[in-house]
Amino acid sequence: MSGLRLDPENLWYSKNLLSTGLLPLSWLFRAIVTVRRFYYRVYHYRRTLPSVFILVVGNLTVGGTGKTPFLIWLARQCRGHGLKVGIITRGYKKHQAGKILEALPHSLSKEVGDEALLLVQKTACPVIVAANRMQAVGLLLSKYRPDVILSDDGLQHYKLPRNVEIAIVDGARQFGNGRCLPAGPLREPVSRIQECDLVVSNGRNDNYKYSFETVPESAVSLGPDTVRRPLQDFMDCTVHAVAGLGNPARFFRMLENAGIRIIRHVFPDHHAYVEADLEFGDNKPILMTEKDAVKCKLFVDRNIWYLPIIVQPSPLLEQRISTLIEGIPRANAVT
Repeated sequence: MSGLRLDPENLWYSKNLLSTGLLPLSWLFRAIVTVRRFYYRVYHYRRTLPSVFILVVGNLTVGGTGKTPFLIWLARQCRGHGLKVGIITRGYKKHQAGKILEALPHSLSKEVGDEALLLVQKTACPVIVAANRMQAVGLLLSKYRPDVILSDDGLQHYKLPRNVEIAIVDGARQFGNGRCLPAGPLREPVSRIQECDLVVSNGRNDNYKYSFETVPESAVSLGPDTVRRPLQDFMDCTVHAVAGLGNPARFFRMLENAGIRIIRHVFPDHHAYVEADLEFGDNKPILMTEKDAVKCKLFVDRNIWYLPIIVQPSPLLEQRISTLIEGIPRANAVT
């Protein structure tokens, strides 16, 4: 196996020798997942739903599928239809593990998690962070009485009842080699996708009826004085492209498709940045994702910019989501 790098891109997105060697562990993982799901469906899941509409947005694979920007778009769509929205999330790598926290616009990412902070800043919805999603639902109901609760991830959190499941699929990578962890990227067998109410592809893919594209907006400075620059302004120079995502290649490809010359810097997903991480020994601009930027707000003495992205749904998806939202009861609707 000389020359085979032990990283997920090589391991999970081809049927290589190492992945094949991990198949016994993959089969064990799949068996555990199947038994666990059966238990919750038969003995636990049949309890009465809370007095609120719960919609789960998740995926089957480890790594980025565009779930968070889609959820931000979905929350805005719900609010645009007059619904009171609450969001629950696990808050990956937050420091106060085991506690129930409310993410506020000026919270620290190390306390509530980068995704939770981004969600509250981009949606203006209450966001509750807790590993136990039922406790998060309870806090939202007691404090805000939302019409609908959106769960950021949670497709595999079977203890959480839900009215609707939306699965996001990477239109390019899809399910990798089709194997469960650790031999592949799947957290559940591919067949699980058939049980979801709606399957949405990030990027056009003829296998899926519904899709969306992620489109970059103008770059925003990281300093205290917000400055915006069209992405085209960076075409005449080389930039440092920084990404700590589940799928950093998508961000790099977005910049390159815009005609920008980049030097790639890949960090682990949810990486906690320190200033030394961004010391590259030159004065070239640094472009990063908005998810990374929420953890770098204090790094204001550098030429650092982040790139917000927006979701552009296909007409079919926009119509389907509108129909879904119209069917949500509006007992606590915004007036």
